Amino acid sequence: MLKIGVIGAGHLGKIHLKCISEIPEFKLLGFYDSDHGNSQAVSKEFGINNFSSIEELIDQVDVVDIVTPTIAHFEHASRALKKFRHVFIEKPIVTSPEEALKLIEIAHEANVKVQVGHVERYNPALVAAQPFIDNPMFIEVHRLAGFNPRGTDVPVILDLMIHDIDIVLHYVNANLRKISASGVAVVTDSADIVNARLEFDNGCVANLTASRISLSPMRKARFFQRDAYISVDFLNKKTEVAFLKNINGGAINPLLPYLEPGFGREAKQIHFEKPEIKPTNAIQTELSSFAKAIIGNTLPDVTIADGYQALKVAYQILEKVNNSADFID
Repeated sequence: MLKIGVIGAGHLGKIHLKCISEIPEFKLLGFYDSDHGNSQAVSKEFGINNFSSIEELIDQVDVVDIVTPTIAHFEHASRALKKFRHVFIEKPIVTSPEEALKLIEIAHEANVKVQVGHVERYNPALVAAQPFIDNPMFIEVHRLAGFNPRGTDVPVILDLMIHDIDIVLHYVNANLRKISASGVAVVTDSADIVNARLEFDNGCVANLTASRISLSPMRKARFFQRDAYISVDFLNKKTEVAFLKNINGGAINPLLPYLEPGFGREAKQIHFEKPEIKPTNAIQTELSSFAKAIIGNTLPDVTIADGYQALKVAYQILEKVNNSADFID
């Protein structure tokens, strides 16, 4: 059983504490939070130890789970890694690509496991869609949220869009060739709504829109590929698939649309499928997968390199937005 401690017991930290307590591979030894009042309240609520310092926590555990504001990620993660502790770290991995590269070096020297909390990889709607996604050539994503003061210390690209950047990079097996982006600052000093277009060497194009000033929330991705369309609703946990299937001389289903392409090509019929969505707790699933990676000595699902790549692209988009004539501050 892996001894684990959590650094940060805010809103998300408390969710991590609850999830970890239900994972059999972990033994939760406690947490550290810099807010003394909050620490006392959380310790009482969960009935677990409140460490007096980060050093004390790191010294007593095998695994460190970092759920603090991003600005503190590098300090806490590097400290844990230098003591050869496995590290789970929330997204974005650190505050800059340069910091991420430094952290990669430290993790390599420590020879331990590091996983980044890109939790949407574990969204049950995306998990259900995964068997159908094969070489997408156009991806359209909308991640729209209502205004919430929590998280506005960073641009919407680093707060929301980075989820979808990670997903796109994961499913497009090609080099990113070109980035175009524009955005508008509406209620904060940084871009609150951003659109980015990512173009890859294999011809795939991903069009990403993120907003934190929308009246109606939306978290949807649409994948278009040869003979198939996959729609993923992250928010409502729904997945729909439409695909073309060769008839090959078989009987035509009169209830399904029929496509006769002509020019000697085979006739096809359009099939629709709604994959079964297995209800899961995505945060608990990602933490459990990290435990299994440590115990089995396998590569984590979302590696430190994945976290770096997503952050690097996010900053490239941010630079494009800040330099765009369309950006209004």
